[in-house]
Amino acid sequence: MLFNSIEFLIFLPIVFILHYLLPHKWRWLLLLIASYVFYMAWEWKYISLILVSTLIDYSVARRMESESRSGPRKLLLVISMFTNLGILVTFKYANFFIDNVNLVVDNLGMNYLIPYTGLLLPMGISFYTFQTMAYTIDVYRGQAKVERHFGYFALYVSYFPQLVAGPIERAQNLIDQLKAKTSIRSENLILGSKMMIWGLFKKMVVADRLGAFVTGVYDGPHDPSGILVIVATLFFALQIYCDFSGYSDIAIGVARIFGVRLMANIRTPYLSKNISEFWSRWHISLSTWFRDYLYIPLGGNRVNKSRWLMNIMLVFLISGFWHGANWTFIVWGGLHGAYLLSERFLKLKIPLLSIQRSFTFLLVCLAWLFFRAADIGTAGDLLAEISNPGVQNASYFIKAFGVSQFAFLSLIGILFMFFDPLIDKRHKSEAGLKKSDGLVYGAMVAMTLLFGNFGEVSFIYFQF
Repeated sequence: MLFNSIEFLIFLPIVFILHYLLPHKWRWLLLLIASYVFYMAWEWKYISLILVSTLIDYSVARRMESESRSGPRKLLLVISMFTNLGILVTFKYANFFIDNVNLVVDNLGMNYLIPYTGLLLPMGISFYTFQTMAYTIDVYRGQAKVERHFGYFALYVSYFPQLVAGPIERAQNLIDQLKAKTSIRSENLILGSKMMIWGLFKKMVVADRLGAFVTGVYDGPHDPSGILVIVATLFFALQIYCDFSGYSDIAIGVARIFGVRLMANIRTPYLSKNISEFWSRWHISLSTWFRDYLYIPLGGNRVNKSRWLMNIMLVFLISGFWHGANWTFIVWGGLHGAYLLSERFLKLKIPLLSIQRSFTFLLVCLAWLFFRAADIGTAGDLLAEISNPGVQNASYFIKAFGVSQFAFLSLIGILFMFFDPLIDKRHKSEAGLKKSDGLVYGAMVAMTLLFGNFGEVSFIYFQF
């Protein structure tokens, strides 16, 4: 079920009303059923994978609670990691490995090729497996208390506002909030509704409209036209930001009307003055996950220089691979790792803040080209096209796409980059309803109704 669908527009008010009509002791059950219904609206069979992760990690954590010996506790942790990573690798990466093995076999002149699995990629699998692994690791480290109520733990794993694309919540933050007795509060309803309106505007008006142009350039027939590639890459940078931050705003807003505060997942990353700052603002729940459960256990920066270099690159390469089973994502992660290391070693002194931000944005956009390209070969073709301006071809494409529509996309992109930090600051600074809010958010609703894409386009991060 998509946040930008008619089904969700019906689903959410029903769950909200029933939630506050029910006695507190039964609300967890309603939310758990609602979360499973929300997920099964996509493909009902794959709920079994969530149930397996839930049962394994619940059982492992309960067993850890009663086990003081180091050896058995480590074995339990291995069981949890093996199960969750096994599910993730099987459904997300099996065909990638098969494809690469087949390529090697074919190049060696062998006739036998390994058949593909034919498995669908379950929505949200990278998010809920990481969330359950975080819980088990925290219990093992003694940083999280064991949840004995199976229903609340199952709800923590599958809580529908953040199930499919995060934020990847820690048990310490979410479970106690799910247990808390809440009542309808006007400030929660106001702020939650404002965030949902803003998120839907970003997704349906900005991201989906820009996406049509980006798809035409990246996935269409390639004529040498560097200007088109540059414009499409800039548009994609804005598209993926609006798509992901729009999703995050809706997720946080939906949870807020139920009295739950999810962690911030994105904070105006394109205003970053360097790559380090970018990663403190972009996909915060994932970057902190990799920091706490991979980078620091590898030794972080408390090791010699060569080992530290390896730690940084390994984390970014794995982070890239987490996003998708394609070499393009690995290159994307590797580029960001190289950016960060260059930043630390070269220590360039760029004079003005505006120039720092522009330079960082251009580096991020270059990496986005690989992220968006269908494969490494296509990425290479796109880079080659940048060296050929192809103004005539660009003009022809824009006319075919629609000059007025292209102008609209450019204008909405420029306006959005100006207003987004202001709206973001407004959400953080106050939960009340100012007199001007009616005009601001009313205009957003009107813009969404007039210019929004109502084709129920999936969010980009749902594929991860």
